[in-house]
Amino acid sequence: MRRTGIIVLASLAAVGLMPIGRSSAADSHTSAPFAGVKANTGTVTHSKEGGRNVLTLSDDFKVPDTPDPHWQVVDSKGKTYLLQRLPVKGDKVNRRIILPAYVPDVAKVQIWCAFAETLLGEADFASPVK
Repeated sequence: MRRTGIIVLASLAAVGLMPIGRSSAADSHTSAPFAGVKANTGTVTHSKEGGRNVLTLSDDFKVPDTPDPHWQVVDSKGKTYLLQRLPVKGDKVNRRIILPAYVPDVAKVQIWCAFAETLLGEADFASPVK
């Protein structure tokens, strides 16, 4: 009897976790590849974590060799938001950022050189992500 109870509990736990996995995959969106003069490899993925919007660069993304590359996003109305600097102290890179609440949606992600005020590359989403 005890063994049957354990099996039933394990089965219920496994079934209870299934919708979580599906909803996480449904909340994930990957952009087209980056295209531009300096940022032209990799993609960016949008996901939701705890109700917050998260952008993550793919492993094959290469940080442009420029003085001051930053994350920049463009919303569906064309408004741009300059965000975190890509390289941080040492060899570390901000490969993942949490979007501020004031960004309503994201139509494209850009890599922007704040020093030269130049667009280095951008990746579009098929439709704006929220």
